[in-house]
Amino acid sequence: MDLNEINTKLESIAYNKSLPFCYSCYKVARTGTCKSCHSDDLMRLLPDSGCEYGVDWIVKELIEENLEFVDSDEIFEQMIEECYEETTQVGFMKLSTVQVMKDQDPICWDIAKGEYIDGLVEDEQLVTFDNGSSYYWIHDIESYIDENLELEVA
Repeated sequence: MDLNEINTKLESIAYNKSLPFCYSCYKVARTGTCKSCHSDDLMRLLPDSGCEYGVDWIVKELIEENLEFVDSDEIFEQMIEECYEETTQVGFMKLSTVQVMKDQDPICWDIAKGEYIDGLVEDEQLVTFDNGSSYYWIHDIESYIDENLELEVA
């Protein structure tokens, strides 16, 4: 699945999990038009969460509620441990390679971590919905989509 298809399917799930809502009358408007004021300028209501215009916030909330975000520090450290030996000998001491790298040049460490995460995003292995504050594995999102689209069909 490409990112456009994922976004389209997530929006579809968001519409199915939310209700059209007239904020002026404070009523659900299931037909798409408020029966009280006849407005079609409706918000989307997600029960137990609130209401707002659009569905981007619903997509973000559904993802946050149902999927675990990726710990970028952890996956970067795992990659470093896979590429290099787990310990490094300095004189007579055996030290954690990751810890030595982090301690000796924290700026370089942060830059390399950022580049690694950006590479995973470019390769469409990770995806973010909040401009990089949190990341999710794309295969987890695809599984979530498959599960929820199956529920809609059934």
